[in-house]
Amino acid sequence: MPDAARTPTLADVVALLHHRYDPRTADTWDRVGLVCGDPAEPVEQVMFAVDPVAVVVDEAVADGAALLVTHHPLFLSGVHGVAADSGKGRVVHRLVRAGIGLLAAHTNADNARPGVSDAIAGALGVVGTVPLEGLDCEPAAMDKYVVFVPEADTEALIDALAAAGAGQIGDYDRAAFAAPGTGTFRPLAGANPHIGAVGRIEHVAESMLQMVAPRSRRASVVTALRAAHPYEEPAFDVIELAPVPDGRGGGRIGELADPLPLRAFADLVARTLPATAQGVRVAGDPDREVRRVAVCGGSGDSMLGAATAAGADVYLTSDLRHHRASEHLEEGGCALVDVAHWAAEWMWLPQAARLLEQDAAAAGFALSTTVSTTVTDPWTFHVGRP
Repeated sequence: MPDAARTPTLADVVALLHHRYDPRTADTWDRVGLVCGDPAEPVEQVMFAVDPVAVVVDEAVADGAALLVTHHPLFLSGVHGVAADSGKGRVVHRLVRAGIGLLAAHTNADNARPGVSDAIAGALGVVGTVPLEGLDCEPAAMDKYVVFVPEADTEALIDALAAAGAGQIGDYDRAAFAAPGTGTFRPLAGANPHIGAVGRIEHVAESMLQMVAPRSRRASVVTALRAAHPYEEPAFDVIELAPVPDGRGGGRIGELADPLPLRAFADLVARTLPATAQGVRVAGDPDREVRRVAVCGGSGDSMLGAATAAGADVYLTSDLRHHRASEHLEEGGCALVDVAHWAAEWMWLPQAARLLEQDAAAAGFALSTTVSTTVTDPWTFHVGRP
């Protein structure tokens, strides 16, 4: 960690997490984000876990965490109180007394790239992945600005537009394109030209400057443009950009470098995911060749059709229901691998912890992370017949 690194506040850490796992990409029914905690409090350590349950909170307290990030939300429906005589109320009281914040990253972490399904696919050696279902919303509608400005004033205008929120593309800021050209105009009576004189045609060496900005920043960007531009009447266009698929969405599908029989693939899954009482359930011919693999962390039977349409040889997910699985197989669908919900989603935790440390270091923050080792799968043992 560099010497200049400083301790972030809870608000700083939430901003880093929301940059990775944009709350606007969560499903409409979901409830993600900060549940409790003082945004002004310092955060030196963050713990990641799947479930916000009492035993995990105890682990966070013992671990010295100032923020607990869980995949599953504590509250998915409206509440009228958090009295400590209820299970969820006790969790909130324990967190508040210990000074620990709680943040949920659920379907926004599923839809992120990299996200939950990327972690599962990567651990299994599935490469070249794309979403099974792209986002059905555009979280950040964008505008493009095309501005004509004297060449000598180009850099100053880029700075002004960047300060107003333009030019942010992924992990880069102040991104712009400028092309040289010639602008021509004739000031009319009543004009107060920055260059030239009333009634005389002028030709000026100008730059055609292009930058993008979130549509939500349009008023700020236009105000900054007018204020920083030297012309009395700057010429510019604001173009609304169409949404472009960016790799975010639910589930993933890709390919194994070397195909495996279904039985061997199931063994790979069992060796790779954390062990649970359920184990790994498989539907399909054990000798079927598996090359194209679809995965979805959590309950994924809603994507059975998408897995089939994408040409999957096998679909790995959790909580498959009897009738949906049976109908899928009867209709000639791909093989199925059903794993414990907790085990599949636990795979995201080390990835999320590593990315938060990486993002914090890049922002100049001193921050450490831990991953919960507590198994919170609700099923505790399995009884089978020979």
